[in-house]
Amino acid sequence: MELAQMATQAMWSKDSYLKQLPHFTGDMIKRCSEKNVETVFDIMELEDEDRTKLLQLTDAEMADVARFCNRYPNIELSYEVVGKDSLHSGSPVNVNVSLEREDDVTGPVIAPFFPQKREEGWWVVIGDPKTNSLLSIKRLTLQQKANVKLDFVAPSPGHHAYTLYFMSDAYLGCDQEYKFSIDVGDYESA
Repeated sequence: MELAQMATQAMWSKDSYLKQLPHFTGDMIKRCSEKNVETVFDIMELEDEDRTKLLQLTDAEMADVARFCNRYPNIELSYEVVGKDSLHSGSPVNVNVSLEREDDVTGPVIAPFFPQKREEGWWVVIGDPKTNSLLSIKRLTLQQKANVKLDFVAPSPGHHAYTLYFMSDAYLGCDQEYKFSIDVGDYESA
């Protein structure tokens, strides 16, 4: 998933997320870093006057930056473990995930070094960080809203901690993760 992000944006995951922005040079990224501006969201939150002073771009270049920022995904995620209080070993665990894009802008990914037009895709994943295992995964495209159901089989009885990951296949710095846990009761026969 991270490889897809890096290939699309022509950068390494260790690079500053600001490197994705048009016209951002190493010097500009360093200048931003000194002002604790590290992410695309930080650029968007700056006051217009502060942004202009910090970036020192022409109006046309600033319009390119604005276009990228407006297209950069800002997505609200909520989730619910269905029947969380009555889970038993061997029974299905259903997790409902709701996604909503905060803006109305859609279209292809802004990736000037990618050789062709590319649509934005997303992965919703449930994993167990302790055992480094993947329990459930879904791939989706997201215009404005989406609901996704992930499921897996409840493990042995006890308390289990998991992480829900929401990952872009095109942009770096907009992935989200949420920790949640379930308590599983003893196996119950039907």
